[in-house]
Amino acid sequence: MSRVMAIDFGMRRIGVAVSDPLRIMAQGLETINWNGVDSDFAIERVYQIVKEKEITEIVLGRPSRTDGTVSESEEKAVLFGQMIEKKTGIRPVFRDERFTTVIASQFLRQTGVSGKNKKKVVDQVAAEIILQEYLDISRK
Repeated sequence: MSRVMAIDFGMRRIGVAVSDPLRIMAQGLETINWNGVDSDFAIERVYQIVKEKEITEIVLGRPSRTDGTVSESEEKAVLFGQMIEKKTGIRPVFRDERFTTVIASQFLRQTGVSGKNKKKVVDQVAAEIILQEYLDISRK
């Protein structure tokens, strides 16, 4: 089987998680730090992960607003998805990720991770949440 990658897109940090080959469990992989403007670096790193981990499917968090209007963040996530598709040949599947960072932050706080350490991994954990939900729904 092949692996799935999830991306929690942000304007400063991009969380990345990957599945195991059987597509059962999500695991945080890394946080890509970037300046929010020059996407070439971030796209290239995603491409490297796709090749290294033999990714065949990408799930991209879509930061939708609760009122249904399209935010600037959502527009940028969609554009980022288009750039990923162009570079990798894999069309991302978009998933609502409105509350994943909040849930990830709460989880990390409950497990004793705080401050600088939380900032380093919160986006990875959010990507794990996006991916695990996707994997669970895909198996049904």
